[in-house]
Amino acid sequence: MNTGPGATTHKDIIAGLTSDQRTMLLARSDLSGVLQLARHAGALALTGCWIALSWPGWPFVLVVHGILIVFLFTALHETVHETAFASRWLNRMVAVTSGFLLILPPRWFRAFHFAHHRHTNDPDHDPELAGPPIVSKSDYAWRLTGIPVWIEHVKGLVKIAHGIDLEDFVPDRAQQSAVAEARAFLASYLVLLAGSVVTGSTILLWLWIVPALFGQPFLRAYLMAEHTLCPHVGNMLINSRTTFTNRGVRALAWNMPFHAEHHSYPSVPFHKLPAFHEIIRTKLGTTAEGYRAFHTEVLASTRPGQSAVD
Repeated sequence: MNTGPGATTHKDIIAGLTSDQRTMLLARSDLSGVLQLARHAGALALTGCWIALSWPGWPFVLVVHGILIVFLFTALHETVHETAFASRWLNRMVAVTSGFLLILPPRWFRAFHFAHHRHTNDPDHDPELAGPPIVSKSDYAWRLTGIPVWIEHVKGLVKIAHGIDLEDFVPDRAQQSAVAEARAFLASYLVLLAGSVVTGSTILLWLWIVPALFGQPFLRAYLMAEHTLCPHVGNMLINSRTTFTNRGVRALAWNMPFHAEHHSYPSVPFHKLPAFHEIIRTKLGTTAEGYRAFHTEVLASTRPGQSAVD
């Protein structure tokens, strides 16, 4: 695969699409979005009932339930793009619900994520690269625990709610609404905490907090594959990785394993990404034959010594 200066770029791909292909690829659908959401929410309802009713094996179901919760991140991601549904109100409703469960206010995250798209894998401007790189096996293990991201989410929520250190990527016109949303989230969490303490209820602990802690390492393992070890270039076919995986993972992640496809043409809804993949698959510059292969590559690139933050 040619990844040099003369390689095909995502811009070449988009410019070469026919009018019919564009119309097909950009078609948004409430039906496709609702069916995808129903499958995800239905699975959450099943595992949630299993845990709440203490059916046999419920402690093991905590992990499955947690994976389903944290992978609502992919629903949040799709809805901040406003491509999950044709109706704007549906995108907004699902974004707020998913963001609330993940302690990630969607108005702020939208600005963060769009900056990531504008500066994908640019070490000087991509906000996803703000933290230390993975250079050692201890870095890798710490990142996979999911603990750093929960710390970032909580600290970030408090800062946004107080209007402190709003990043440059949040436009002035969006700052007031981002702060208001973060304050609403923070107030709601405090009300839920107070209610749980007063009533002595542990339902939120077992149906939300503990499962989410168990599930986050699986989301970290999935998200790490999107850009880690990808070249710091402007070509989306190369700076983003498509990971070939099974239908179950693609369904859980709202088709985002087709990540180079998504970055190449972000306006394509999740349910059209497989079709777009068929159009550009021979032009992809960075791919992985499954998540095991990717993580084997990452581990091979690390060293056992001190971490990047030491």
